[in-house]
Amino acid sequence: MKNVCILGSTGSIGQLTLEVIDSLGNRFYPYALSCYKNIALLKQQVNKYKPKYICITDKEASEKFTPPKGAILLTGIDGLKALATHPKVDILLNAIVGSIGIHPTLEAIRAKKRIAMANKETLVAYGEIVMKEIDKNKTILLPVDSEHSAIYQCLNSRQSKIKRIILTASGGPFLHKEITPEITSKEALKHPTWKMGAKITIDSATLMNKGLEMIEASILFNVPPENIEVVIHPQSIIHSAVEFIDGSIIAQLSSSDMRLPIQYALTYPERLPSLVKSLKFDELQRLEFFKPDFNKFPCLKLAYKSAYEGGTMPCVLNSANEIAVNSFLRKEIKFSDIPVIIEQVMNTHHTIKSPSRLGSARQAISDIESADNWARKEALTWICEKYTNPKINSEVV
Repeated sequence: MKNVCILGSTGSIGQLTLEVIDSLGNRFYPYALSCYKNIALLKQQVNKYKPKYICITDKEASEKFTPPKGAILLTGIDGLKALATHPKVDILLNAIVGSIGIHPTLEAIRAKKRIAMANKETLVAYGEIVMKEIDKNKTILLPVDSEHSAIYQCLNSRQSKIKRIILTASGGPFLHKEITPEITSKEALKHPTWKMGAKITIDSATLMNKGLEMIEASILFNVPPENIEVVIHPQSIIHSAVEFIDGSIIAQLSSSDMRLPIQYALTYPERLPSLVKSLKFDELQRLEFFKPDFNKFPCLKLAYKSAYEGGTMPCVLNSANEIAVNSFLRKEIKFSDIPVIIEQVMNTHHTIKSPSRLGSARQAISDIESADNWARKEALTWICEKYTNPKINSEVV
């Protein structure tokens, strides 16, 4: 039996991971669980799975939670690090939202844990540092995003040279609808294919999520952004594909179910029966593919721009986006303002081109964290100046 630490167990990926663990019998045990502040759901999970360790990162929420007998409660970033490096933990599944996930990720890599990665912001902001640490410590990082898992599976055991990566996107709720300033958060949160948290669902509506995944794919598979093509595929059956230099294309197909990439990350290199419904090709009426409209979805264009710029710019893109999305969800700005805010922040940023090459990993992380903090404050300042009475939430700074 392998012990799993699930960071973000109350989120959508965390809950699905526990479903996968249930389906696999006694092969995996949720040794440690963490959440931000959803202690009601955490209590249910703790009562059912009886983890040895629990971490709640929100201080107020942690003060309201009493761990059961035999379990140890930890708090904050230090608690996440302790869970990620515990000697009895075999696999770290990082499903935290936001670039805060860098800290337990690096600690787990240095402790030579297997990483199942669902925290894309960490790779977008700190990707080069993470991949260097992976190589240095000879450990494994397996992507949990369905697209990156698909690419990993297409490349597994193949040494052929890649010509390009075809990264598929559902297109979100506005693929065939006009984007207007009147779009509400309720409309933007109606994703046609996937059930996800609010932030990632808004990112899917703007196609920023696909932009972040493009940057992540570039880092994970060492492919320049110009060789990664985003293609709209509304049916979400082909999760991504790889074209090799001889013109052959290998794609990964399956039902739209995140339990498949989660299970693959847990059981790799073994494959086991899963809860995922098998595809019936005779019932697939059509598979459609479109080029994304960069004018309609400028966030995707900004993501490519940040990837070409490199250095601290992807971090700035991600941080400004987090602030803009949070402001939209709090009804402080309009949906169409999200890319405007991101572009404004990017245009005023002075990029550090290669922070990870300028010194130690500690110094590189410090440079990127400085860019992260600057971008968040710049975005908040710009929103304050342009909009009246924004309800600024200190938690997102």
